[in-house]
Amino acid sequence: MSALTLINARLGADARALQTLYVEDGRFASAPGAGAETLDLQGKLLLPGLVETHIHLDKACIMQRCQLSEGTLAEAIAQTRAAKADFSEADVYERGAQVLDKAIAQGTTHMRTHVEIDPQIGLTGFNAVRRLQADYAWAISLEICVFPQEGLLNNPGTEALLCEALALGAEVLGGCPYTDAEPSAQIRRLFELAVEFDRDLDLHLDFDLNPEGMTIGEVIRCTRHHGWGGRVTIGHVTKLSALPRDTLLAVAESLAEAGVQVTCLPSTDLFLTGREHFHNRPRGLAPLQHLHACGVTCSLSTNNIGNPFTPYGDASLVRQANLFANVSQLATEAELLRCLSWVSSESARLLRLSDYGLTPGCRADFIVFDAPSPAAVVAEISPPLMGYKAGRKTFERAQPRLLRP
Repeated sequence: MSALTLINARLGADARALQTLYVEDGRFASAPGAGAETLDLQGKLLLPGLVETHIHLDKACIMQRCQLSEGTLAEAIAQTRAAKADFSEADVYERGAQVLDKAIAQGTTHMRTHVEIDPQIGLTGFNAVRRLQADYAWAISLEICVFPQEGLLNNPGTEALLCEALALGAEVLGGCPYTDAEPSAQIRRLFELAVEFDRDLDLHLDFDLNPEGMTIGEVIRCTRHHGWGGRVTIGHVTKLSALPRDTLLAVAESLAEAGVQVTCLPSTDLFLTGREHFHNRPRGLAPLQHLHACGVTCSLSTNNIGNPFTPYGDASLVRQANLFANVSQLATEAELLRCLSWVSSESARLLRLSDYGLTPGCRADFIVFDAPSPAAVVAEISPPLMGYKAGRKTFERAQPRLLRP
């Protein structure tokens, strides 16, 4: 692998601080390597690659196969279940590849994808995504989280399939407790399996705007009981947005103490929740700014692209950060930098990436922007101009040129 020297790079908000970085054997180094190629960034902004913590490659890009009328979570699950009956390994691979192509060009260099496992689909989606994992390793590190979208305890045969996928190398175990008659029982069983297979957990949780019936307490209890702090993530958790301030902060402190992490999925959560309100419709996003302030590790992510859960999407994590900033009314430089961290450094912390960053020893996964500052990347939804994975260039984007008369 060739060495690379990056000159005239900006790493922060100070445009005058042009810096030089060195890459050797796919990692940042403290000195130039022999015969290094030089890349002059001409004052462009250099950031670590973006980190997608929660996406569904297996059911992406299926809107043309579905019929939306209510736009609810129940309808999305039912419509996807019907479409899933015709999924083949080749089909899942092709649609997943479409999303990966977009994500790479949007600056994503690491991704955790959730894959549905149940007796209907079997391991078809898992096998397709494993092929994507191998075929796209040149540009993106793909981590597979297998989970029971159709229920675990209520769906005989699902647990055996989950265990088979874990034995075959699925890196993470997921869950969807609200799909079982006893959500807390699913949570407890998933923790037992996570301990048995030594896997991190990533659960879809508390996905509505009714503060009653929260299962987050059971997740906190199980995390403490099994000593799984730092290895448990809960996604959506939109019920948190319906809690009064004092109650929310008490929950946030418990999450932080237990080591339970939180992912917000802005596009999906906004599309599916609050439909029962005609006026004064709630925003319904997990309040990451308050969770973060209490010490909870947080991330923003895409969740779905082009399906009944989210009919939109271009796989831009910068766009998700901007959307969250808009809805949460975050605008100061510090707030925008925090939004950026929730798709980069904090996301990397959530996924326990030990070699993430721009310092010597870190993997040379980085992206380049034509933006005056990192905060401006979020404010302006700046597209990256180029990206590198392990020191190898993976994409480039030409800047638009105005044709003045």
